[in-house]
Amino acid sequence: MSGAHPRVAVAAPNAAAAEAGVRVAAEGGNAVDAAIAATLVTMVNEIGVVSPASGGFVTLQVAGSEAVTIDGWVEMPGRGLAPESFGRGVWDVTTDYGGGTTTTVGHGSVATPGGLKALDLAHRRSGKAPWREVVQPAIEVARDGFPLSRTSGYYLGFTHEIIFGWHQPSHGVVHDEDGTVIKAGSTVIIPELAEALQLIARDGAETLYTGELAQLLIHDMAENDGILNAEDLAAYEAIVRPALMVRQNGWRLATNPPPAVGGVAVAAMLALLDGVPADGSWNPTELERLVDVQHAVLGRRLAELDAEDVRQLEGQKLLELASAGDLRALTSPSTATVSVVDDEGDACAITVSSGYGSGVLTPGTGIWLNNALGEQELLHGGPHSLAPGTRLTSNMAPSVARRDSDGAVLAISSPGSDRIPTALAQVYALYTHGGLPLAEAVEHPRLHVRVRDDVIVDYEDDLPLAGTTNLPSRPMPPHSMYFGGVAAAFWDPSEGLIAVGDPRRTGAVAISPPD
Repeated sequence: MSGAHPRVAVAAPNAAAAEAGVRVAAEGGNAVDAAIAATLVTMVNEIGVVSPASGGFVTLQVAGSEAVTIDGWVEMPGRGLAPESFGRGVWDVTTDYGGGTTTTVGHGSVATPGGLKALDLAHRRSGKAPWREVVQPAIEVARDGFPLSRTSGYYLGFTHEIIFGWHQPSHGVVHDEDGTVIKAGSTVIIPELAEALQLIARDGAETLYTGELAQLLIHDMAENDGILNAEDLAAYEAIVRPALMVRQNGWRLATNPPPAVGGVAVAAMLALLDGVPADGSWNPTELERLVDVQHAVLGRRLAELDAEDVRQLEGQKLLELASAGDLRALTSPSTATVSVVDDEGDACAITVSSGYGSGVLTPGTGIWLNNALGEQELLHGGPHSLAPGTRLTSNMAPSVARRDSDGAVLAISSPGSDRIPTALAQVYALYTHGGLPLAEAVEHPRLHVRVRDDVIVDYEDDLPLAGTTNLPSRPMPPHSMYFGGVAAAFWDPSEGLIAVGDPRRTGAVAISPPD
């Protein structure tokens, strides 16, 4: 029997975010409030990774209701603009991050952000604590300061000048007075961001779309060849979609549905892996199957389809083929994630992303803007190639699962671009098919079939891959950041609350103390 307030288990990118989730639950919130609070703190203190102008998805299930995914992913802006307005305000940069990454930055790379609208809508639908209390921890972190995380410090080491240094307001935050980049562990204070979050606490997400923050954003865009305008912001709505369901082995997994492609890939892989692995780990035959399944699903290249309706149709086809077990028929960007459950059976998983960052920090707000139009692996026709209002594609797949026998719930999510679906499918299969304890399933060695111009099986070298595939392979050190960073939170009526962070990332976990 739970106490006056539900207790929560939180897996988040850092300790301040995880603790914010536990705090909000103690103040009367549920798993949804805790997940939103942890995400808002992450939007403050994971500099360069995410911000309040990210896009994102929230998958949640509160006891007694069907699972839904709230789609707050980014849209192509530019409504009402003359043709000559497009193609400006963008340039390509190449960094050594991730073994060499080219991305497009500048005011023209900014897509209409939706993450904040998704959080706001999730709270209004399913939260219990007052919105002000949910936002308060993020206000305090921005106002009082926070240590720069290892993840941010690592990323800024590659990008502080070329992405985050060209725009003066941004340069001032990520560099010391003598011009050197701030290092992991140094204290960062962003007073303007604290003020912006106070507006968000008072007025809800709407301030970023039609209110005071929107005005500052629109003015800066118009002055600097950005295509995001008042019409785009006012038109943006988060969309509630029935979650995509996978029923297997006494569990019901709810994940991100089309037109996003990440959840489709997870669902297709799990359908093709039904019952595999059979016993705790992958045997050679099962490893061969895992490689074939990833190759088949990722080989469909759903992420390269720009039109929403085409992605919807192709995603449906992929799921139908996968559920029939037909492998042969199938072979023709920077993220943060939070997973929370509570002891009343609610579960919420949130994934948000700003891409690689546009470098724009809107003056007067303390808010960095995304470069979702510049993620070249997801926007193949160039930054301004879609019709305004089109929702972009995404590999994100925040997921929640419920066990039929006892109502146990799992929230699971991961960052990692196209490695998101493969990481989630492997952990979930090891846990629900193979029977590994959750922490061991998260820590277990992984592989990822990279399908681009060529096909390579990337794998952690403590996975015994030798002899199981004819595809070219590339070993990487154990627990490489490349393979995602799964955050998992679990509650079952007999075992209680468990939260698991991934050793591949600098994640943190927190669990409410017993009453």
